Amino acid sequence: MHLSIILPCLNESQSLKNLIPTLTEIYPNAEVIVVNDGSSDDSANIAQTAGAKVITHPYSMGNGAAIKSGARAASGDILVFMDADGQHDPQDIERLLAELGHGYDMVVGARSAKSQASFGRLCANSFYNQFSSWVVGHTIADLTSGFRAVKADKFKEFLYLLPNGFSYPTTITMAFFRAGYSVNYMPIVAHKRIGKSHIKWLRDGVRFLLIIFKIGTLYAPLKLFGPLSLGFFSLGLSYYLYTFGTAGRFTNMGVLLFITSLLIFLIGLVSEQITQLLYSQKKN
Repeated sequence: MHLSIILPCLNESQSLKNLIPTLTEIYPNAEVIVVNDGSSDDSANIAQTAGAKVITHPYSMGNGAAIKSGARAASGDILVFMDADGQHDPQDIERLLAELGHGYDMVVGARSAKSQASFGRLCANSFYNQFSSWVVGHTIADLTSGFRAVKADKFKEFLYLLPNGFSYPTTITMAFFRAGYSVNYMPIVAHKRIGKSHIKWLRDGVRFLLIIFKIGTLYAPLKLFGPLSLGFFSLGLSYYLYTFGTAGRFTNMGVLLFITSLLIFLIGLVSEQITQLLYSQKKN
């Protein structure tokens, strides 16, 4: 089957000098696509000179937007996504493809604890993995890994769902589980990136917190809103029993808590219906 290797790129000229020749040497028949997401350095020229197909965004549109551009342009039956900053080892692609050949629809390279960029990233990713595993009922070893091999026809079904930012791995993983497609994880070692990271702690810290809620609402909204609704209902019931026992009346605060519980449950119910519509078999 024809292979397309897609690399989203923003100012990664240092790593591309070695990465693309390595990829073309190992996979001479593969289509190597570099999506230049508004780079201000010489990334596009280096990639093109090295033999890659280059798609250029006129300005930076985000990692997810680059992934979508690459997927739309790819002609391969199998898509491999990897970072252009040198973190992912091209030799690991063969292992991903081998696992894909065992009948999986997507295989993800799962980073070990030693491969995390910092202790804070390790804690955050560990929490995302545990929370998302609870939501979907399957073990998710690395929710945010950008190194994965996937069947092109199934990946392209969900292009309309993918965000333009960094959370595309979260979205596509939840989409595959929701659709009933098989996903497997393969341990990898991620190397230290070449060049400067594009992660901004304040901005991306807030964004990663939103991922937690996005996980629940993407896959099973009632699993997120249900416990919240039950929590407010329990709080309202407890407050009612307390005020009735001490003052012999039902207070406005008790009413507010019960109404809040009902509203959260109804939001979850509506979100569940919207999710069902989003994951209908829409083809691109």
